[in-house]
Amino acid sequence: MPESNAPGVAQHVLVDHFFRHEYGRLVATLVRLFRTSQIDIIEDAVQTALAKALSAWARGGVPENPSAWLTSVAKNNVLDSIRRHRTADKGAESELSVRAQDAPEPTDPVLWGEIADDQLRMLFVCCEEGLNEQGRLVLALKLLCGFATHEIAARLFISEDNVHKLLSRGRSHLKQAWSAREEWANTPKPERLSSRLQSVQSVIYLLFNEGYSSLVHDAPIRRELCDEAIRLGQLLLQHPATSTPESWALMALMEMHVARFASRHDGQGGLLMLEEQDRLAWDKAGIHRGLECLLHAAQGENFSRYHAEAAVLAEHCIAPTFQQTRWDEIVSLYEMLEARQPSPIHTLNRAIALAEWKGPQAGLDLLRQAKPPSWLSGYYLWDATHGELLRRQGAFEEAQRYWLRAIESAPTKAERAVFEKKLARCADGDASRG
Repeated sequence: MPESNAPGVAQHVLVDHFFRHEYGRLVATLVRLFRTSQIDIIEDAVQTALAKALSAWARGGVPENPSAWLTSVAKNNVLDSIRRHRTADKGAESELSVRAQDAPEPTDPVLWGEIADDQLRMLFVCCEEGLNEQGRLVLALKLLCGFATHEIAARLFISEDNVHKLLSRGRSHLKQAWSAREEWANTPKPERLSSRLQSVQSVIYLLFNEGYSSLVHDAPIRRELCDEAIRLGQLLLQHPATSTPESWALMALMEMHVARFASRHDGQGGLLMLEEQDRLAWDKAGIHRGLECLLHAAQGENFSRYHAEAAVLAEHCIAPTFQQTRWDEIVSLYEMLEARQPSPIHTLNRAIALAEWKGPQAGLDLLRQAKPPSWLSGYYLWDATHGELLRRQGAFEEAQRYWLRAIESAPTKAERAVFEKKLARCADGDASRG
């Protein structure tokens, strides 16, 4: 395929992450132009535009402004569909045409100020009060983050059938909640931002997690998703109604995670565990930004999961070495989090920290006391944690069973490679740390 003439945009513009980002951007932009009552038509138009891009760009090369090209094609697709189906009231078609034709085209795709605001607004629209928490997350992850059905199911620990049902209900609710005559400028009302903020934070958090620890087979780290989550998080901090301690804590944990990216892989696609990472390669400026955000978050009396996770990361970032980490403080932070938001995932993390502090038996005892729900029984990190603690206890035969299960269900080949090394150590009778 010919290279693009656009500055900084080459053949790799067609990779998954570009289209994933464009999907959410286009949906948000078209909703502003045509309102959420047209959500079904908008989604079809966006998918058609992306399909056309794959074909047209493969033949003639990537256009000078690929984002503007996609916006123009998708917008015309919506207008064509409205004309065909006559879904609007008499005269609405011409009104929508005027709105669409008068709307400014996106400027430099690197400077998406106005469009970025569209996406954040659309996140709040997806987090309607009439939807339950799970429904909000499913709708936002699909429409704004471009997640596939199986990715949503894996992140929320639900079946793909449930994802489809929640998406159908969510779309129907949006269409009913925002009629064809209601203007985007009226949605959402400022006083409703706070009631939806928690759900929006959750979406950004899940988007970041998919980048930091991806479920994609050959891409365990997807930096572009993390960058997108941070961009949305920064927008939250710029609005007085959404710049809350929880938003600052969320930004803190994202900044400190990203600061350690350079040391998370070995340069050949392999993952490095925390104890293997070169701390000199950590981005000190990024860590400093994260710690500053954590200071902003330390206002009021709320203690969210973002506060706890950011504080745990701060302990890791300030520790001179892995061995000098204050594991007792980390255990206390997870205990506080469990008291406020009980979750077997929090218990799992506490068990890992407890094992570092008091030995593998202490971590195993905690896990054995827990009663994990059925959805956790096949979770690969649950099996991997048991396998590692049993290996370090010298219970090699039992450890191997857990490692085999973890290998079978691990989503990426990089994680499987790490687990296979641990399994080999069990076969060698190696119970050493690390």
